[in-house]
Formats: sequence, structure tokens, C-alpha cells
Amino acid sequence: MTRNYRIYERNAGFFSSLSVTSILILINIMAFIFFLVLLSSETISLDFVAIKPSNILQGNYLWTFITSMFMHAGFFHLLVNMLSLLFIGSFIERILGKRRYFWFYIVSGLFAGLFFVLSSMIFVGDIDTFAVGASGALFGIAGLMVILTPNMPLYLMFIPIPIKAKYAIPGMLAVLWLISVTAGVPIGNTAHLGGLLAGVVYGIYLKNKYRRKTEYISRSFR
Repeated sequence: MTRNYRIYERNAGFFSSLSVTSILILINIMAFIFFLVLLSSETISLDFVAIKPSNILQGNYLWTFITSMFMHAGFFHLLVNMLSLLFIGSFIERILGKRRYFWFYIVSGLFAGLFFVLSSMIFVGDIDTFAVGASGALFGIAGLMVILTPNMPLYLMFIPIPIKAKYAIPGMLAVLWLISVTAGVPIGNTAHLGGLLAGVVYGIYLKNKYRRKTEYISRSFR
């Protein structure tokens, strides 16, 4: 990316010379190992790490809004999320700049967790389900791509042909939801949706505030 693509970047030394995406990946990996050891040894319970609506509604374990973002249900879950973060996160980081990208990632993950809790209480009716993973924040990044680079070709896992972001990302959300419903796989669909909405809203805000730059970005990636 050249400087022309950047919407905002200040303080080049933020988080040293490493990219924020690299640091987030390292934190996710270390947190996964750390929490796995503690859970396996029964030093802590899952309530202490994963977000659970019934706990939140009682005012307990509120820090799980953060810890759940950096914990995963297994190695494959971690691997898929970190590969996704590496590719789409690195791309969005170059557009937003380190500082703005970092806070966007965190806020997207927090909103995804909040959306999961509220939807579990209001729509799903199951407040005792746990949720972990970076997927909420990742769908925030993906939602931003839908707005800023809607025609950018993406390669989804197991699909050998490129699909435009505006179709690929909502399509992925729908496929995951279908798998969850038909196969009974515990996927945090409402958290994904919450993250996606956060990214879309932020993308609309950026398009209104930086109209010329976002139009340039959209034209450059198609």
C-alpha cells in the first residue's frame, strides 16, 4: 500500500516494528496455550474465560468480553481464525493504520460479544451457551471490506475461484449459519453477525468522512 491508500496513520512506532496483526496473532496463540493449560489442570473453569450470557446478566465474569476474544475451542478453530486474520487483517491494517486498526479490532470483538449476549437473551432463549474465539472481530474486519472494497476478489477456503467481497462475506456467514442449524455444530452465529454489523457501520462512517480516499480504495481493488 502507498500513502495514498491510507485513511489514517499516526505514530509509526506504535507496537514497535511488528504489525498489529502479527501481535494479535501472537496474543491469540499464547492465550490459547495459557488458558488450555489452566483449564486442563482445572485451575480455572470455563466460566472464567468464555463469555456466557447467564454470567453476564448476573454481573459476573464481565472480563470474559475480552478473554473470550483470545480463547479458541480447539487447535483447528485457532488455525482457521489466525489464517483469516493474517490475510484480511493485514490488508485492513495497511488501509487504516496501526492505531485505528487495533481499536477497530477490539471494539468489533466487544460488540460481537455484546450482540451474542443480547440475542441469546432476546431471540435464542439460551443463556447458558459459551462463546469463544476471534471470529466476531474477524467478521468486523470482513464487514468493513464489504463497504470499502466490495468488488475485491476473495478466495474462500475450499473454493478455488475468486468471489467478490460483497458476495463472499455474507455468503460465508450464511453457510456457517446453515451448517450450525442443520448439523448441530456449535458456531457463534450471532457473534459473527454482531461483528459484521460493527464493520459495516464503521465502513459507512469512513465512507462519509473520507469520501475521496475510500472511493479511491474501492476503485483500486476490484
